[in-house]
Amino acid sequence: MQNDFPSGIYIVATPIGNLGDVSARAAAILEAADLIAVEDSRVTAKLLRHLGLKKPMRPYHDHSGEADRDALVEAARAGVVALVSDAGTPLISDPGYKLVRAAREAGVMVTSAPGPSAAVMALSISGLPTDRFLFAGFLPPKEKARGDMLDEVRALRATLVFYESGPRLGKTLTTMTAHLGGAREAVVARELTKRHEEVVTGSIAELADRYADEAPKGEIVLLVGPPADDKTQEADEGAIEAALIEAMERLPASKAAGEVAKRFGRDRKALFDLATELKARG
Repeated sequence: MQNDFPSGIYIVATPIGNLGDVSARAAAILEAADLIAVEDSRVTAKLLRHLGLKKPMRPYHDHSGEADRDALVEAARAGVVALVSDAGTPLISDPGYKLVRAAREAGVMVTSAPGPSAAVMALSISGLPTDRFLFAGFLPPKEKARGDMLDEVRALRATLVFYESGPRLGKTLTTMTAHLGGAREAVVARELTKRHEEVVTGSIAELADRYADEAPKGEIVLLVGPPADDKTQEADEGAIEAALIEAMERLPASKAAGEVAKRFGRDRKALFDLATELKARG
């Protein structure tokens, strides 16, 4: 089997949940591998046991340095080195691109056994546009940095794809409401390919309400649809202003802003500022 694969580095996609998703070619490369570079040997060991394999493993992760890369490149000169992540396609929000760069600069072959990717799977079942999309990985943990990053991509006419954790989901959706607008379509896809796979759709504001006090379990892909076109945006703004004027005839400005914010999936503070401006106009 080993002679079927020339020496080099093989980027091997592994299942994101269901072990049945490992491809025959991925399994053959792992069987032929002289060494497997892994994020967590305990996770990869489960896959190897599923395949009936026992292979030498070497850690390679975010904290690996130049010496680790050099050792793997040297091993790949004379043998088969497989790079895997804990789940999905390596380098997609996982470490590895520096290793690939170093191998190419050293003249070592690099190829891939493509396969599972949570981002692509979620996109394919989300119902959001797939002709253009941006995969942005994990948003920064601090709110200001998270908001700044969302401001950078807000106007892109593409579906936005993020990874997120359950405990942070509610805060992230709240930040998105303020920076992307609560009316934009969004999808929360979690536990993909597993027993409790779930895909929840709605506006950003609706999902923010849903997950405000609920931290879902499992790995999450969070997708946001493209912004509305200019004509639709103008129509929405006109409808929002009209609704706000009507609401202020019945309610104080703060409550009117809250009512319209919930109805249109908009940021309440922004609508309160608009209400104040409308009152000043008379």
